Amino acid sequence: MDMITYETKGAIALLTLNRPEKLNALNYATNERLLTLLDEIECDPSVRAIVLTGAGDRAFSAGGDIHEFAQSVKAGVDIAVRDFCKRGQTMTARLESFPKPIIAAVNGIAFGGGCEITEAVHLAVASEKAIFAKPEINIGIPPTFGGTQRLPRLAGRKRALELLLTGETFSPGRAFELGLVNSVVPHEHLLPAAFDLAERIIRHSSLAAARIITAVTRGLNTTIEQGLLIEREQFARMAATNDVHEGLNAWIARRTPHYKGN
Repeated sequence: MDMITYETKGAIALLTLNRPEKLNALNYATNERLLTLLDEIECDPSVRAIVLTGAGDRAFSAGGDIHEFAQSVKAGVDIAVRDFCKRGQTMTARLESFPKPIIAAVNGIAFGGGCEITEAVHLAVASEKAIFAKPEINIGIPPTFGGTQRLPRLAGRKRALELLLTGETFSPGRAFELGLVNSVVPHEHLLPAAFDLAERIIRHSSLAAARIITAVTRGLNTTIEQGLLIEREQFARMAATNDVHEGLNAWIARRTPHYKGN
């Protein structure tokens, strides 16, 4: 239960990967716990955004728990695919499509699955002490939590392939250039910067934020024509809500809107 700590600060949840002695490696129990917490937060109207970070001074997450993964590989291909690959892909897909904004606060090592979490979440802020890598090739496998798909979409095919095929580490500045993170800040400013970003988002309609996240996430994997249809569908869902009327009335009256989320 304590593999991920959960606390709230106002309307923002802080989730902390809490295996610092293992560099916050993602074992199966951690993945399952994260999914459970996301289910709870989605159903809690008092929580409007999430900041996700790692415990300790060294790592955001060093990636999948290799010792556990090795046992699954020894048990056979079908078991390894089910226990490691499918579980990891389910976790990152859930982060990517989650209807409330998720901001990664990358405080250190973000290798393998830790980098894939950063790719999947909606926004990310990196400490100057962060370091990234796609090292799966070093153990003879491709990334398995979505890294072969999301990184090329963020960084472009050739730049992604260089990282995927060499396994070399790269700096937070490089991560920013590639579009993997939104900003790089001094280490001591990391959580304040992530919370500030969350605060700038949650002052707006939470329903509109959910519709934007859905339109972007689903639209990226379609043609422009299909994406525009998704955009219209999400607009139609919003147009029937009180938030739209409140936003319009507040804008016309030059006052701050007060959203109720319905």
